[in-house]
Amino acid sequence: MRVNVKGAIVPNNDKWIYDMLDMEATSPKDVVDALPSNEEDIEVIINSGGGDVFSGSEIYTALKEHPGNVDVKVVGVAASAASVIAMAGNSVQMSPTSQMMIHNASTMAFGDDRAMASASDFLNSVNRGIANAYIEKTGKSEQEVLDLMNKETWLTAQDAVELGFADSKMFGEDTPKLVANSGQMLSNDAVNRIATLMSKTPEIKIDVDAIANKVIEKLEEKGSSAVVSKKISDSQSKKQQTRFFF
Repeated sequence: MRVNVKGAIVPNNDKWIYDMLDMEATSPKDVVDALPSNEEDIEVIINSGGGDVFSGSEIYTALKEHPGNVDVKVVGVAASAASVIAMAGNSVQMSPTSQMMIHNASTMAFGDDRAMASASDFLNSVNRGIANAYIEKTGKSEQEVLDLMNKETWLTAQDAVELGFADSKMFGEDTPKLVANSGQMLSNDAVNRIATLMSKTPEIKIDVDAIANKVIEKLEEKGSSAVVSKKISDSQSKKQQTRFFF
């Protein structure tokens, strides 16, 4: 099931104004009403520049309480209150062209020095409350998160993944694999070609031993060791198998 969080994040009582003006906005009630009553998994699509802090907190809490899996996808921007909402996902994916922004809360205050000091204290408290969502997701310390908020930090998809605010970039199937290797591994292209040949129709007879021996010979010319031979031997017995490298 899909739940959209788009446009300004607004209180329930203000939503009718946005509706009247035909402006995109999301209130806590919109999200709560859209959530399934069972444990069905949901996909939350976010494209929002943020808005009301406490409305964002209410939406974040509703998503965290949902018993099913919550998969968040940032397709445009998740800024301010919307970035807090994104932290509710069991997984957070970002489009390669999207952005995430975290910063301090702001408000308007009127009065004497005591009123200004009170407003400042309140904002500091709000900022620490917001930071809790980022801390839980990233595992960073409170001070690290508050420093990023103080700077009004904009994050690309890659930045967000590296800092722990997101888990992955969308459409990442073709992302190059990074391995610890001295240069003697077969390339992905070579592996795929061999796998394709081996999966051909029965009338095409493939001499697996001959292929393996040729590969080993080529690798040995480049200084390959017995470890490579073992990998080739293993690939013969298992044919094509997903490999994981640490």
